[in-house]
Amino acid sequence: MMSRLEYFRTVRGIGVFTARPGMGKTFALRCFAKELNLNQSRMEYICLSTVSIGEFYSQLCGILGVSHKGGKPGRFRSIQDQIYYLYKEKRQPLLLAVNEAQYLNTATLNDIKMLMNYGYDSLNCFALILCGESHLNSILRKPVHEARRQRITVHYDFEGLSDKEVPDYIYHKLKTAGGAPTMINAAAMSSINSLSQGNLRMVSSSDGNTP
Repeated sequence: MMSRLEYFRTVRGIGVFTARPGMGKTFALRCFAKELNLNQSRMEYICLSTVSIGEFYSQLCGILGVSHKGGKPGRFRSIQDQIYYLYKEKRQPLLLAVNEAQYLNTATLNDIKMLMNYGYDSLNCFALILCGESHLNSILRKPVHEARRQRITVHYDFEGLSDKEVPDYIYHKLKTAGGAPTMINAAAMSSINSLSQGNLRMVSSSDGNTP
């Protein structure tokens, strides 16, 4: 996911990154933001996606530091102008990450598409990262979202750790904590692998629900 995010930063458009809960999507976004060269890009993050279109615009205005006045048309212009300013004058294209994007309503997705229209659709002024659970893919396959699908430049669905990667992941965490590989025997490793189905959060769990 990190390598795809880095590539997406250069091509912009819409990037869709999905996985089941507990797979580390938010962690990957955090790592990507931490390593980002702030002289080349500006990354902002929205995690409250269960809002109306008006509330979504208010969030964007607050993030970008622009005026909330003028109702929806005024906020739309302010947001577009600021995005273009970052792209053209500051040379810091915006990367906007929306987490839990499966909860975005159709109206918000429609307006996001319109926000991306610059120069009669000839410019990609900013990059939109839609990060969410796997059923976001089913939502975007609906005919009403055809225009957004055409703007998707990177689409990555993380299915979890493979059978080989689960032991590697556990041994890495043991080593980081100063433990020895022998602390977990083959039977326990097999049980963890079977129960977790490659889910990182379940593999890492220490609440007694995993072997």
